[in-house]
Amino acid sequence: MHLLRQRRFPRSRRSVAAARVFAVETLTEWGYLDRHDDVRLCVSELATNAVLHGVPPGREFCVAVVGDGSSIRLEVRDSGGGQPKPVPAEVAECRGRGLHLVTALADDFGVTVHNPGKTVWTVFKNARSGVPEARDGSI
Repeated sequence: MHLLRQRRFPRSRRSVAAARVFAVETLTEWGYLDRHDDVRLCVSELATNAVLHGVPPGREFCVAVVGDGSSIRLEVRDSGGGQPKPVPAEVAECRGRGLHLVTALADDFGVTVHNPGKTVWTVFKNARSGVPEARDGSI
């Protein structure tokens, strides 16, 4: 059984914190109780990238959480161009390490290009303690 829940967020720095809460609350409700710290950090990095680089003014980005039993897929979709990829960051730099963290923590990472925009996704292998029925009709 696949579970899916998604939510749109405005182009705002406050949306990054809201996206973290949304992802972790969704996983907890579904019974995915491990890897919360990894998911929290990765959704934070991907949402931050969407706000800073991917979402044109006046637009939103979408966070989707997909559970399929033994794994979690986290997706952040925006309507901006480009194809994000980890690039070497100099030790002295204060920025540019987000995707390095994401690829180090996630079990898989990729970008799906759309017209317009893209979806940046990660997969986390996970043990779960049981998945309750979705109360809001999400599956």
